[in-house]
Amino acid sequence: MAKLKKRFVCRECGFVSPKWMGRCTECGAWNSLEEETEMKSVKPAKSPEHGSYSRPKRLSEIDFTEEDRMPVGDRELDRVLGGGIVPGSMVLLGGDPGIGKSTLLLQTVEQVGRRGQKVLYVSGEESEKQLKMRADRMKVANENILFMAEINVPYILDTILKEKPELVIIDSIQTMYSPDIQSAPGSVTQIRDNAAALLQLAKKENIAVILVGHVTKDGNLAGPRVLEHMVDTVLYFEGDRFHSYRVLRAVKNRFGSTNEIGIFEMAPAGLLPVSNPSEAMLRSRPKNTCGSVVVPVMEGTRPLLIELQGLAASSSYGNPRRMAKGLDYNRMVLLMAVMEKRLGIMLQDQDAYVNLVGGVRADEPALDLGTVAALYSSFRNFEVPGDMIVFGEVGLTGEVRSVQYAENRVLEAARLGFKKCILPKGSITPKKLDKNTYDQIRGIELYPVENISQALSILGK
Repeated sequence: MAKLKKRFVCRECGFVSPKWMGRCTECGAWNSLEEETEMKSVKPAKSPEHGSYSRPKRLSEIDFTEEDRMPVGDRELDRVLGGGIVPGSMVLLGGDPGIGKSTLLLQTVEQVGRRGQKVLYVSGEESEKQLKMRADRMKVANENILFMAEINVPYILDTILKEKPELVIIDSIQTMYSPDIQSAPGSVTQIRDNAAALLQLAKKENIAVILVGHVTKDGNLAGPRVLEHMVDTVLYFEGDRFHSYRVLRAVKNRFGSTNEIGIFEMAPAGLLPVSNPSEAMLRSRPKNTCGSVVVPVMEGTRPLLIELQGLAASSSYGNPRRMAKGLDYNRMVLLMAVMEKRLGIMLQDQDAYVNLVGGVRADEPALDLGTVAALYSSFRNFEVPGDMIVFGEVGLTGEVRSVQYAENRVLEAARLGFKKCILPKGSITPKKLDKNTYDQIRGIELYPVENISQALSILGK
């Protein structure tokens, strides 16, 4: 029996090497080469290309309106997609196992089917009976939805051409297999080439395709990095399994704004869109406690109020512990260094913990001043007023810098009944505001600051 050949393929650029190397010589990425086994089989005839070819057109000859989008009927998902799914586009949906990807897609196909549009749901992980059990549990029974348990990509392409659906779901791309490719299912080559074949069909036949992708332990999509470059939209489904809230985040969108998020709540009936996410995030906020600050963050075009908690406690170890959940750890350490240098607050013997409540992740600089306020509140053991929000970027000299969309952040706070706001000086100029915006925010007392010393003095300590 002939020995199976091994090769190593870079998941970043697709470079093939006969031996493993720590660094790819083509793109320079470290630890990106993955082992593949070349499958020995009779070489089949190449499958013909699927779909019809197009001719060159002038822009004036191309008809498109916003109505051509395919709304899915879920306001949070439509928000993230930019108004709906664009026909002929390919969407990549990634997330941890059990986070709710398949649940979200089943709800999506049910809503699309109710609009009279044909949907094909292809599963490479579940049998037809398993699909029916899950669909029955979620009350998915529309006759416009076709289910198929299959992993053979050429056969799937032929089925798509035969059935002519408006939307195709592939769950998941890592399970798909083509006999024309001599490598095992899930390999870099299989994922890349099968995704390319599906993309070709989507563009030629004007069919929307959603690919489900697994993620690695690092939170990145498994398989070649080039997969994210091929598709039109990349969505990540985030959340803590121990929290009921789930966040759908767009990290790439050719047809809408990036970093837009949709917030869902996991319920027995499935994923429910959260109509007022700021209120939901603050619902369980404790009262009369130190180390708690409300910060406004911008996720795409949406302002979101989130509770940021800080804890500073005397360390019983030689090296104090530092931990950040929901925001950048290195940023927290940097801000602590600024507090020590510019304010004389000695935190080198303190364990420090920062937590963005609700399982949400944010890394924008507007969180800086809120992080400083939360840690200082815990260290000095005083309460930040419950009707106050805090935001602003902090520099290395202790200055507080302006951030984008200050008016939107303050407006969201005013809508929820907050009365005070510490913000960077010059962020909001009342003279430049229109009358409607001014009327909405004048109920909030603004405290513009130039540095962190001024901000902390306003807090009263």
